[in-house]
Amino acid sequence: MLDLPATETLSRPIRLRIGEIARGAGAAVAIESPGGSLSYAALDARAAALAGALASRGVTPGATVAVCLPRSAEQIVALLAVWYAGAAYLPLDPAWPEARLAAFVARAGCAAVIAPRGAAIGTVTPDNTGDAVSTEASDLAYVIFTSGSSGEPKAVEVGHDNLAALVDWHLGAFAVGAGTRSAHLAGLGFDAAAWEIWPTLAAGGTLCLPDDAVRLDPRALLDWLVRERVEVAFAPTALAEPLATMDWPADAALRVLLTGADKLTVRPKPGQPFTFVNNYGPTECTVVATSGAVAAEGIGLPSIGAAIPGTTIHLLDPAGDAVTPGAPGEIHIGGAQVARGYRGDPALTAARFVTHPRYGRLYRTGDLALRLEDGDYAFLGRVDGQVKVRGHRIEPAEIAAALHRLPEIAASHVLVRDGELVAYVTLNGEVTAGALRAALGEALPDYMVPTHFARLDTMPLTANGKIDVRALPDPASAALTESTGARAPQTPTELRLFEIVGDVLGHRDFGVDDDFFLLGGHSLLGTQVIIRARDAFGIDLSLFHLFEAATVAKLADVVETLIFAKIAAMSDEDIERLSA
Repeated sequence: MLDLPATETLSRPIRLRIGEIARGAGAAVAIESPGGSLSYAALDARAAALAGALASRGVTPGATVAVCLPRSAEQIVALLAVWYAGAAYLPLDPAWPEARLAAFVARAGCAAVIAPRGAAIGTVTPDNTGDAVSTEASDLAYVIFTSGSSGEPKAVEVGHDNLAALVDWHLGAFAVGAGTRSAHLAGLGFDAAAWEIWPTLAAGGTLCLPDDAVRLDPRALLDWLVRERVEVAFAPTALAEPLATMDWPADAALRVLLTGADKLTVRPKPGQPFTFVNNYGPTECTVVATSGAVAAEGIGLPSIGAAIPGTTIHLLDPAGDAVTPGAPGEIHIGGAQVARGYRGDPALTAARFVTHPRYGRLYRTGDLALRLEDGDYAFLGRVDGQVKVRGHRIEPAEIAAALHRLPEIAASHVLVRDGELVAYVTLNGEVTAGALRAALGEALPDYMVPTHFARLDTMPLTANGKIDVRALPDPASAALTESTGARAPQTPTELRLFEIVGDVLGHRDFGVDDDFFLLGGHSLLGTQVIIRARDAFGIDLSLFHLFEAATVAKLADVVETLIFAKIAAMSDEDIERLSA
């Protein structure tokens, strides 16, 4: 076994630690992948060779080199080689469109690109050897693009000292040391990949890489994690949620399942062999700013934990003052992991990386949170991204959490589309949309019950493992069956009302005995039904009638009663005039 570096060396750049491990325990396995295993000695030697090739192509200390390789040991060799050359790396995912890759390389001002032979954005191959360049803690470790809330990609500059702070926290928090088996699952252009790779290799552990078919399939991923005896793994929220609620063997080696990226809406199934840890942090603060274990039992959405050592969290109002206890405020992050800023954008850097008169240098996240009584933070969403439906402020994640508590739901994603709530679901068993609405209606106010439910076989994911919102289909094209055994209209009145309700709801997948409000109807849609029914039948129908008689069949009875009452109140002259 290899001892952890002495305490006084922990803040040193990661590449120096890896070199020490290669010299002291070179035979230890650094990387296991479908292509085989790579020792620390081989990792060090191959990285040094590629660093020499970079130098021969004109890469000098302080430059930036793009690395655009598939998930593999070769990709990690290339990242380390860039450091050995004294440069910073820009991670790129080969699956991205060619134009996007080229734009990122140009915007970052890359001196070279490491990519497969024949790639349009250029290549560097290890055809020379050379000595590694000294790396200072103040040097840049990597540049990484993040879209953020604006949608415009921004190049964040992260220093070796920022990364070392993240690594040091991780090693202590999760007992990662020599021989610890950790997974590398995150997307190649996702900053969580740095969190997976460098703590493991800085400690002399083994980094385990699955193939892409495994890493994006929760069931296959669980089997792989068990089979490979992985002890520590990060999975983005969309993958971690099903993993946390699946059945795991009691003797599974996994002891820590980390997650982050989206708002967490589930709690782990009781008795899991691992600790489930929720994390929050923007790319601008080197991946993680808060972290906390998620209990199996609890009320409301899981928190994002508390500030990690070396990091400070301040909840401030728009004037920059601390909010009162228990009040929401914008998250401002300070400490060792706050990045340098945005490459090539001094104005945005000045706007987001601010100097507070009391708290010093802070990063303004644009995220809202409130501090809970136990010291953890509850994430509330974006300052500029609040959602309103029918005049009510809502949190789609709260609806998803209610859905996940239903046994029929395997996964869900809730969003607002054309002013209406839509729930995309994958199922564990058969269930109707009407049954889901009825179940949600017992836990949520009516304005938080989705109007539409769409059934998917699997949730579409981006390369980074997040829900690919743009790939979600039109809910009408994947509509979940509204009810089973629906009764068709039997009378002319039922038929006409059925047509009116169907036109208002936008579908006719229901029966005359199904509750209008459990079909996604609400007072605004109900008003449309009443107006059309008044015109169709010439009676004084009110919204109250619809609330009382919420099905087509019952409303038909009301309509016919009102028609008969109207006829009974007519004079003989009125009846003759209408007949004429």
